[in-house]
Amino acid sequence: MKKIISYISLCVFAVSSVTAQQTPASKQTRSILITNATAHIGNGKVIENSLIGFKDGKLTLVADATTSKIDDNAYDVIVDANGKQVYPGFIACNSTLGLVEIDAVRATDDEDEIGGMIPNIRSLIAYNAESQIVESMRPNGVLLAQITPRGGRISGTSSIVQLDAWNWEDAAIKVDDAIHLNWPNSFTRGRWWMGEDPGMKPNKKYPEDIDDVISFIKEAKAYLNGDQKPRNLPYEALAGLFDGSQKLYIHVDGEKEITDAVNFSKKNNIDIVIVGGRDAYKVADLLAVNKVPVLVGRPHSLPSGEDTNVKQPYKLAGLLDSKGVLVSIDPSGDMERMNTRNLPFYAGTFAAYGLDKEKAVSLLTVNAAKILGIDKFTGSLEVGKDATLFISEGDALDMRTNVISKAYIQGRDINLKSHHTELYERYNKKINGK
Repeated sequence: MKKIISYISLCVFAVSSVTAQQTPASKQTRSILITNATAHIGNGKVIENSLIGFKDGKLTLVADATTSKIDDNAYDVIVDANGKQVYPGFIACNSTLGLVEIDAVRATDDEDEIGGMIPNIRSLIAYNAESQIVESMRPNGVLLAQITPRGGRISGTSSIVQLDAWNWEDAAIKVDDAIHLNWPNSFTRGRWWMGEDPGMKPNKKYPEDIDDVISFIKEAKAYLNGDQKPRNLPYEALAGLFDGSQKLYIHVDGEKEITDAVNFSKKNNIDIVIVGGRDAYKVADLLAVNKVPVLVGRPHSLPSGEDTNVKQPYKLAGLLDSKGVLVSIDPSGDMERMNTRNLPFYAGTFAAYGLDKEKAVSLLTVNAAKILGIDKFTGSLEVGKDATLFISEGDALDMRTNVISKAYIQGRDINLKSHHTELYERYNKKINGK
């Protein structure tokens, strides 16, 4: 019996040791200076030969080495990054990282809840900081993410986390930053199983669906201005929309729907962000005038209409940027959690189709930070901001040269190993006969 127990214990230990998450990095205690790298500041500027210094998790020096001199003894650790590139940590907006681990295992799926209008649902408390999928983001430079719920008409409340943490409390850098609304569609697809034409047709319930949203918003506003009895948690969750502390992320694609959403926001004096925005280029002037940012859908997708240019998804970010719209990237879609690691390469695709390369970097850095409301302390390499950055062997937007040798979150030297790198090392030894 003792032998059996010992054997079982050994098996459990072996399995746990294989699947165990890396221990989050300790707080920065030694000051660090990165020298000789090409620094992509995140705001469009580039320093070819840079000095990047940070202490206690904050950037203390961002300078050009050709015009600035620094005493090497002023920093405890010198990292020579000659020939390499330094970037601010990339930010994933509208992500479900940490909410689902294995799609086919229901117990690991916590991305949505039952209900239509559920703004009081908070994604943060369901966030799994020990997710192996989250772990796989860091080797591509994705170091921060907005964790967003799905489902319903109003899905719930998102929060922003850093991706090297013990738990959700440790991960959070901005709690309950926004409410997410799935805007009604003016078209609907026929239900073939009910004998309807399977093609697209106008949605006769579109005005009614919008009225439901507007009524809910009005009722919440009236409740918050009244005696608030009996207590209504969904209404209370919308308070931030009315006092300006939260934004409303409207998930919408069509031209008419985007126009209606913008007019809705103006009438109700609510700050919004368009998520998806497939046809946003058709109303780019309206978005620019009203200062409405757009999280454009990932470019590696099919065009929306039969007559749409097949390369339209690749050009969307560049078209909106040229009109003065603030743009970042929405990684949602099929296999979205796994594919979020490809965020840099989505930006690289936009750069190949009309968007300036440094503006493509900005999609994932300062633009994302501005949209999320965290640009005061992250999103670019500027003195006083968090030392959340990474060193790449080459162009971080190119999958051939995005090879990250060092990454830091708030100055902490984080572990870049993942389940993928473990498999690579294991089978590389097998192939090489070692």
